Amino acid sequence: MAPINVLMVGTGEYTTGFVGGGMSGSDKKVGVVGLTLFDLRRRGKVGKLSMVGTSGTKFPAIREHLQKNISAVYNKLDVSFTSFPPDTTDRDPNAYRAAIDALSAGDAITIFTPDPSHYPIALYAIRRGIHVLLTKPATQLLSHHQDILSESRKYNVFVFIEHHKRFDPAYADAKARARTLGDFNYFYSYMSQPKSQLETFKAWAGRDSDISYYLNSHHVDICESMVPDWKPVLVTANGSKGCAEALGCVKGTEDTISLMVRWEKRTDQSKVATGVYTASWTAPQRAGVHSNQYFHYMAANGEIRIDQAKRGYELAEDSAGQLMCYNPFYMKYAPDEEGNFNGQTGYGYISFEKFIDGVTALNEKRVTLEELDKRGLPTIRNTIGTTAILEAGRRSLDEDRTVEIVEKDGVWELK
Repeated sequence: MAPINVLMVGTGEYTTGFVGGGMSGSDKKVGVVGLTLFDLRRRGKVGKLSMVGTSGTKFPAIREHLQKNISAVYNKLDVSFTSFPPDTTDRDPNAYRAAIDALSAGDAITIFTPDPSHYPIALYAIRRGIHVLLTKPATQLLSHHQDILSESRKYNVFVFIEHHKRFDPAYADAKARARTLGDFNYFYSYMSQPKSQLETFKAWAGRDSDISYYLNSHHVDICESMVPDWKPVLVTANGSKGCAEALGCVKGTEDTISLMVRWEKRTDQSKVATGVYTASWTAPQRAGVHSNQYFHYMAANGEIRIDQAKRGYELAEDSAGQLMCYNPFYMKYAPDEEGNFNGQTGYGYISFEKFIDGVTALNEKRVTLEELDKRGLPTIRNTIGTTAILEAGRRSLDEDRTVEIVEKDGVWELK
């Protein structure tokens, strides 16, 4: 079969590295999605590429940015794509429909857009036989997550959640070792981004979503994947406030959110574990890393600690004015000896390649959706617990109470 065509929905930082009229100041200066797909096209794994945003007038500057910072750096890598809406259109929030309609059944889309838009865009694609990669969180509501699961089965469409941390070699190894350490007992995670990131996100931060949906989604998923014999049953959330509001975010925007989750063993409810997941987007500007991120897992017969931000790779540079810690295991931006992009082993890249390989195998009838679920990939079915915890956390904050998670015969609900 011919390689699948892919539409990138969303033109922001994670897709292109283009923010506010120029290159992002974060660690994703040339993006992740676009660069990865341009390279997968070079390797023959995908065919035609397209991109859709809400504003067509951005595309000339985006193309210039990609040409200068990707094509000119990586041996004239082809960065061409078809864009929606037209370059003359100031704003069209429904442009994704025309872009998806231009695809054929069996093609795919990636969705990196504000959280509330994930559900309608994904459904529109699924009902046209288009495979979907969703950024995290998959959805904000548990009911929407289960709707997408149901529709994906109806149309035999692969829906993959871009939980790239599952493909970090240390995290993947920890998942395997955790199964040998006995019953789950305790999990603590922390993930942050600096205050400057709120400049990128202030249009939606605290208004359309929160820091828990944005960052806690990473480690809640890691924990869920490490303990498949356990289920979350109670969630209590607490939030700190003050900094984000002072930086221009809407009143009530939380700076830091912690979720405390009670887990029970599926086969023995007398066995209980605790998970604490903390996320912040008001961390210091000069912390040496763009994002601090680490976890501690404890079980009956051992424990695991991983610091994903500080990998033993430090750079002191006068212009930076601080010691910087780098993580090329995520995205390796240095070219190879021939000048080509050389980041195929990064877990940010691998996440997309796993999705493309799964779509291709499904289209060629070499695998079923059920078999893809059994591989332990972050599929729409394998990530329900994460969405349940995240929505329960939001409800806990809004209603100032503990929220119960109930699962029966594969159907989940919050009480």
